[in-house]
Amino acid sequence: MKNKSELKSTGLPLSGENYILLGVGFLIIILGFILMAGGGSDDPNVFNQDELFSFRRITLAPMVVLFGFIFEIWAIMKKPKENSAE
Repeated sequence: MKNKSELKSTGLPLSGENYILLGVGFLIIILGFILMAGGGSDDPNVFNQDELFSFRRITLAPMVVLFGFIFEIWAIMKKPKENSAE
């Protein structure tokens, strides 16, 4: 196990793997918001209920965003792999 001085030598609070996983989680969240987008109409007198309240916008997209946030928490909490060669 590394002592505190060795852990602080990198200057970063997380490992490189954690930062990559955080980026992936951010992309998942962005994908969820993209899935929520749309459903508007050019004519304000037209209301397409089926398009606005579709499964994709009401159920799938919020679940994708929630999964993205859970993934972000996991990415922060994940401990880096220890090198056994040291």
